[in-house]
This record gives sequence, C-alpha cells and structure tokens, in this order.
Amino acid sequence: MNDLSHFNIHRVALSRIRGFGRRGFRLIASLALIAAVTFFAYRPLAVNATTAGFFYLVAILVIATGWGLAEATTASIAAMLCLNYFFLPPIGTFTIADPQNWVALFAFLATSITASQLSLQAKNRAREAVDRQLEMERLYALSRAILLTDMTQPVAKQIAYQIAHTFGFFGVALYDRASGEIQRAGPEDLPEFDEKLREVAVQGTQLQDDSRQVVVTAIRLGGVPIGSIALRGPSLSDTALQAVSNLVAIGLEKVRGQELANRAEASRQSEELKSTLLDAIAHEFKTPLTSIKAAASAMLSSPNPLSSEQHELATIIDEEADRLARLVTEAIQMARIEGGKFQLSPAPQSPSSLIAAALEQVKPMADGREVRLEVPTGLPSIWADVELIQLAIRQLLDNALKYSPSTAPITISARGAAGGVVISVTDQGPGVPETEQSRIFERFYRSATDRHHIAGTGMGLTIAREIMRAHGGEVSVASRPGHGAEFSLVFQARPQEKTQ
Repeated sequence: MNDLSHFNIHRVALSRIRGFGRRGFRLIASLALIAAVTFFAYRPLAVNATTAGFFYLVAILVIATGWGLAEATTASIAAMLCLNYFFLPPIGTFTIADPQNWVALFAFLATSITASQLSLQAKNRAREAVDRQLEMERLYALSRAILLTDMTQPVAKQIAYQIAHTFGFFGVALYDRASGEIQRAGPEDLPEFDEKLREVAVQGTQLQDDSRQVVVTAIRLGGVPIGSIALRGPSLSDTALQAVSNLVAIGLEKVRGQELANRAEASRQSEELKSTLLDAIAHEFKTPLTSIKAAASAMLSSPNPLSSEQHELATIIDEEADRLARLVTEAIQMARIEGGKFQLSPAPQSPSSLIAAALEQVKPMADGREVRLEVPTGLPSIWADVELIQLAIRQLLDNALKYSPSTAPITISARGAAGGVVISVTDQGPGVPETEQSRIFERFYRSATDRHHIAGTGMGLTIAREIMRAHGGEVSVASRPGHGAEFSLVFQARPQEKTQ
C-alpha cells in the first residue's frame, strides 16, 4: 500500500471522527434548546401545558429543519418528559393523575416526531432541487466547454480537465479505447484505477468505491462502450453521471468526426492536385507525339522508297506513337474524370454504331485477330456521349486483346435487358480470380501475375467504370479462372422510355 493510500485512509477516518463529533454537538445543543424552552415556559412566563407544548413543537421544528431527524427525535422525547414533569399534574413527578393527559402526552410525542419528519422531508426536497439545479448548470457549462474545445490540442485531456474544474472533483481519469490512452486531471491521478478503467470500458459496466468516493462508469456511444471515466469527489445523481458520460462520448466522437473530415479533405486536395498534374503532363506529351506521328507518317508516305529496314523502323515509330497517344488520352480522361471536370453531351445513339466505331479505332491493335459480333437488330437506342462511350468500349476491347491468346476469338455482343442495353466483351483468356474481381476496377491496380509480362497502366477499367457511372450505368465482370472473362457495360433505360 503506497503513501497516497495511507493518506486517504487516515483522511477518511479523520472525516468520520469529525462527523461523530458534529453529531454529538448537535444532540447536546438540541437538548439545551429544549431545556431553555422549559426554563422560560416554567419560570418567567408560567404558561399552561398547552402553550408549553406549542413552544416545544416550534423548537422541535427548528431543530428538524436545521439539523436532522435524529436530533429532532431526541428533542421530542426530551420535550415529552419535560412536559410531563413540569406542566402536567402532579407537577414535579413523572406520573400523570388524569388518564386523558396520557393520551395528550403521547399525541404530543407522535405529533412532534411526525412534524419533524415532514419538515425534514421538505428540507431534503428543497436541497435536492438546489442540487439538481446546480448539476444542470454544471452540465450546461461542461457541454459548452466541450463544444469549444481546441482541436489542435489533445481533446480527451481537455475534457478531463473541464470535468474536474466544473464539478470540483479531486481526481478524473478518462480512458479512450480507440487510442488506449488515459488522460488525467485534478489534484489526484488515481493510478490504482487504471486496470478498472480498462475492465469497465470492455464490459460496459459501472463500479463504485464508497470508501474512496470513486465511481468508474463506461462511456457509451450508440450502446457500444468506447471508453470509461473515473471520478473521485462529490457524488453525482445517476442522471447527472449518465449525462456526463454522454457528453464525454459526444466530445470524443466529435474529435473522430473532425479527424475523418480533415483526412477526407486532405485526400480530396491530394487527388485534385494529382489530377491537375496528370492533366498538365499529359497535355505536354501531346505536342512531341504529334510531331513524331507526323514525321513517321511523312516517311511512310514519302515518294522516295525506303529500304525494308527503314520502312520497318518507321512503321514501329508510327505504331508506338499511336500507342503513346492513346495512353496520353487515357491519362487526360482519367484526370478529368477524377477532377469532375468532364461534361457529358448525351444524345440517342445506336448500340451497333457505337460498337462499329470502337472496333474501327482498335483495328490497328487487333493485328488480324478474329472479332465476332453478336448485335441483333431492333435494340433500343442508348442515351450517351459518343466519344466517352466509344472510349469505354475501347477499354474493354483493349483489355480482351491483351489478356487472351492471339489465336482465340473475341466476342462483342449487345442485348436488351430490363428496358436498357448491355454491351459485353468476352475473351478466352485466363479469367479473373474471384478474389480480384472487386479490385480490378481500382485505379492503377494490376494483378501480380500479369503486371510484369503484359503491358498496361491499370487505368482502362477504371476509366470505363467512371464513364458508366457518369451515364447512370455500371460495369460488371463475370469470370471463372481458365474460362475467360466477360466485361459488360450496363446502360439503364431513360425514365421516359420506361413509361412508354
């Protein structure tokens, strides 16, 4: 047992001794007041028994109001004896000649004790009302202090200090489960309750140590314990204690909400900066790529014949310039999509025309690969931005060309579904594992088994997904390992089309 514990035990013992001393003094003072009333009623005033009884009742009510029931009861018994000895015949004895006076004497005792109890109850109610009002004022002050906490400083420590300062506690210990830290305030640190704080925070219970005047209660948010708090000092009503716990929970949740908002804002600014830089860099690439493409085209179309080696090199330059131009276009579109800077120019489009235009654009990459079309006639039109939807279809075709064997055909199909249209691209590649199907649409994500031997940026499927989201549709994938994959663009029917 440490020095602080010894000190607290001695202080509690001393407090009890002082309490007994005060109680003894009040009992003696009560008897002295009854003696004084007896003296003045018997000698100077020489009143009758009825008037003396009235004086005694007034004195007993004063004692009950000022001190308590024990003192008032003691005074009532003393007053009854004095009334019998000094005012009821035969005077000077504790006997009563008239039997009716026995009834009057015990009626006086019952009346005085009842009046004492009623007076004490009224006093207690008044005191409780004052205490509740004081608690409400302190709770209001605490709530205001929590709302005005400085978010740049440790908030849990500020809350612990405000509780100790507002309610006058000797010690406050606040445990936050999220951080695992215990913040303290007040003259006493209460280190011996650290383990209790953690237990209460896990179990969501309440502990009370009357000898130490300490209560440990859980802090709940939405019924879930998120921490605990230990308070040493003046006792609080259960309602006030619960209110303090709720205010602490609100304060801690406010901190977490603000931290999440700060992180979200920082992430948004980071994404915005990244999109701006990507857009700027991609545009810077456009100028030299245009010059390279023009030079390669001029060499291939020159009237002066090139040697076979020169023609092959010029063809490679021309094809790779086209490939770089597509990558730059993807980067620009990605930057615009992420930054929310692109605008749709939708109009009714035929699914077959969109597919045909996209196939024409990827023909140089197909290199003679077999592409099967399954597009029936009579499909409803798609309300779409031509350039963006063709870009989305190209992303799926490019993905199929990369991940399927060169001898395997690729199928692009369209069908009606729930009043809308679904455009699908099916390959016969290795397929997409189920564990990766939810991640392949993330920015820059590429499978660990493919990233080293298959070219790509990991942006194509993300671009397709964002384009479809802007159109109110979605991109889905259906695949089994070893059986290829089917990527689908799902277009929803326009509201006016659904009602027709």
